[in-house]
Amino acid sequence: MTSLGDGSRLRKDSPRIDAIGAVDEANAAIGWLRVVVTGDESAMLARIQNDLFDVGADLCVPGKGGDRLRLTDTPVARLEAEVEAMNGALPALTSFILPGGSEAAGRAHMARVIVRRAERYIAAVDGLNPVLQRYLNRLSDHLFVLSRVLNDHGAGDLLWKPGENR
Repeated sequence: MTSLGDGSRLRKDSPRIDAIGAVDEANAAIGWLRVVVTGDESAMLARIQNDLFDVGADLCVPGKGGDRLRLTDTPVARLEAEVEAMNGALPALTSFILPGGSEAAGRAHMARVIVRRAERYIAAVDGLNPVLQRYLNRLSDHLFVLSRVLNDHGAGDLLWKPGENR
């Protein structure tokens, strides 16, 4: 058993605890990505790490007692604006992208799939703030686009070639 922020207790294998754990993993993966990036990308990721603490707080305090901790649409809108800005400087996609390329892009892809897991876990918990799912969905897109930026603005992307290696 483990305690939530409101003092209630849940089994460690409950869907809410799965979601909290996956959000924590995503935050750690983004911290691992920040080890190899600098400048604007690092600043964006630092804001995202703070957002993920807010997501965790929202998950940790259910009910009315946690209303002051609820994530709002403001960070969702910020992610969307950052995705649009990063995408505007990238070549159009003409193929699927294989995860990898540079070390930084590989770490961004790993963080992205952990965020996608957190999003799935959150979908399994009834009664949550709907902004949480929107935020994580936009964050996985953000990390995908960031991986392309980190792959020399798309020039270093690993492209999928149908039928190759068969």
